Amino acid sequence: MNQYYEGIGRRKQSTARVRVMSGSGKFVVNEREVEEYFGRISDMESIMRPFKAIDRDRATFDVSVKVSGGGVTGQSESVRLGLSRAFVKMDETNLHVLRKEDLLTRDARVKERKKPGLKRARKAPTYTKR
Repeated sequence: MNQYYEGIGRRKQSTARVRVMSGSGKFVVNEREVEEYFGRISDMESIMRPFKAIDRDRATFDVSVKVSGGGVTGQSESVRLGLSRAFVKMDETNLHVLRKEDLLTRDARVKERKKPGLKRARKAPTYTKR
């Protein structure tokens, strides 16, 4: 088997384990093609940002991703972070480029917990005077 570089990406409730190796451009997410798994164009553009940042074509790499938890956007952004981290492990010179593009920063925003007496985290029941 080829030498691969692995990066773990997380966003909200999603976790992605991304493996990158030199190859023919095969991009698989949970045993499905990436275009099939992430249907929205915005999610695909988000995932492809690390390739554009390091100025390399997707066809020169084989990418294998296992992603779980969360929703579609959280999963796509966790894949993006994992891909960026794998590129840094592959070549340290990618670090500055990816950092400049803000692709190595973990977005720590998660859903706030529900508080007692409220409908959601901050939404209060409607106040009635009478």
